[in-house]
Amino acid sequence: MISVVVPLYNEEESLTELFDRLESVMAELGEEYELIFIDDGSVDKSLLILRDLYEKSSHVKVLSLRRNYGKSAALSVGFKEAKGDIVITIDADLQDDPAELPVLIKKIEDGADLVSGWKRDRQDPWTKRVPSKFFNSVTSLMSGLRLHDFNCGLKAYRAEVVKSISVYGELHRFIPVLAGWEGFRVEETQVRHFKRKYGRSKYGGERFLNGFFDLVTVMFITRRALKPLHFFGRIAFVLFVVGLIPQIMFLFQYLGGAGLRVRPIMLAGFVLIIVSLQIGSIGLLAELFSARSGQEPSYTLKQHLARDSQQSPGGSELAR
Repeated sequence: MISVVVPLYNEEESLTELFDRLESVMAELGEEYELIFIDDGSVDKSLLILRDLYEKSSHVKVLSLRRNYGKSAALSVGFKEAKGDIVITIDADLQDDPAELPVLIKKIEDGADLVSGWKRDRQDPWTKRVPSKFFNSVTSLMSGLRLHDFNCGLKAYRAEVVKSISVYGELHRFIPVLAGWEGFRVEETQVRHFKRKYGRSKYGGERFLNGFFDLVTVMFITRRALKPLHFFGRIAFVLFVVGLIPQIMFLFQYLGGAGLRVRPIMLAGFVLIIVSLQIGSIGLLAELFSARSGQEPSYTLKQHLARDSQQSPGGSELAR
């Protein structure tokens, strides 16, 4: 069984064409399959079109969120409903090619747990390509997972991967990181990419800034890359040393007989020392909180493979 999960928001123009292409590819594969469309609170005719597709094909499932929660929430709901041994995600904007699905499936069958697409020849304006390349480089460096394209919507997973990780907020960008830190084998393959055929992108430039905050969040909550006390402690140590240097200098001058008077650099040093103590305290509190809510390791035994993912937000409407 292969599950194809399609999150979407206001993609009425592309849905019928995407469905036809997915049906054609899956028919050639000859495998049992399901197409799960998650309408993330669309305000256009997307849901009406999905209902028509549902009536047209017994392979189609339609889930409708009550409002726009974001891609992570839509994927979380789709992962929870997926019944396939292999789960594939693809965006609904037709920029990814459904004909790539057999390649992804083959790599899963060859031993990969997660296969992420790499849009090497990305057909987007430079205002998206340049920030994305920088974001991917920083994420690769900080996470230790060497991928060129973390945020490609075209991915394939073994079922145990999507059942073992929790995706919420905007953490869909870091699914390969989360899977890699859980010990799953993550690979990458080049995929074709096309210019947007209909409508416009639903993401603005703020997603890159949010992405860096999310990366730090992932590093802390998973305790895989850097412990909170280590992170804040290093910052506090540097500030403390910088603030202490002028105080030591003035102390030696005072012991040498020079007069002691308040100077701006002395006040700045005291401020840095106070700030360093506050930052260090934040790190200690974060470490204590993290230790109390420590994350369980994911299991690999079959009887423990299925892990409930985050509850679907707000409520959803499930067809079929």
